[in-house]
Amino acid sequence: MTSGGIRVLIADDQQMVRQGFTVLLDARADIEVVGQAVDGLDAVAKTAELAPDVVLMDIRMPELNGIEATRRVTARTPGTKVLVLTTFDLDEYVYEALCAGASGFLLKDASADQLAEAVRVVAAGDALLAPGITRRLIAEFARINGGPRPARATRVGDLTERETEVLTLIAQGLSNAEIAGRLVVAEQTVKTHVGRILVKLGLRDRTQAAVYAYESGLVRPAGR
Repeated sequence: MTSGGIRVLIADDQQMVRQGFTVLLDARADIEVVGQAVDGLDAVAKTAELAPDVVLMDIRMPELNGIEATRRVTARTPGTKVLVLTTFDLDEYVYEALCAGASGFLLKDASADQLAEAVRVVAAGDALLAPGITRRLIAEFARINGGPRPARATRVGDLTERETEVLTLIAQGLSNAEIAGRLVVAEQTVKTHVGRILVKLGLRDRTQAAVYAYESGLVRPAGR
């Protein structure tokens, strides 16, 4: 992130949406909209050209949908975070967008304050992954894979037992503060554990950590 504030690219095929989001975000002193993209291919090209901190990515766009555009953006421009925006609160979109590398998921009817805060959260390197989204992610993963994989009795990879415990709580949608309360440790200690987990597993953020926890079989959907 530059000293001038959070640089944002808005990708949506509807001009009114792009203009509306631009007005809402440009009104914030710490956020600057540096460009707009009219479809998925344009979003990938504009991201490479402008290197924004955050891309607000619509799901349903012509030429290239938002999920595939997200996959290309996160692969080619790892310093850019993607915040997926959609009108449709559908499970398949939640799962596919997060697995494609999105750092967050927000409905288009979110308030101006919620939108701005979401941009700040993902720009800071955190993940916008509310417990409700996490529950849908679990259910969708179980559906796509025909049921959960066996849970691992031991820790994952090179993670310590405590780091494995923190990863499990991340996957349940808990914030650092909530994890700290659950484990009775300082929040800064949790942040340190999270950082080590991401480095050891080669993950971008908490969202990828949550996906990894389900895909590895560390966490299973409740009741399965």
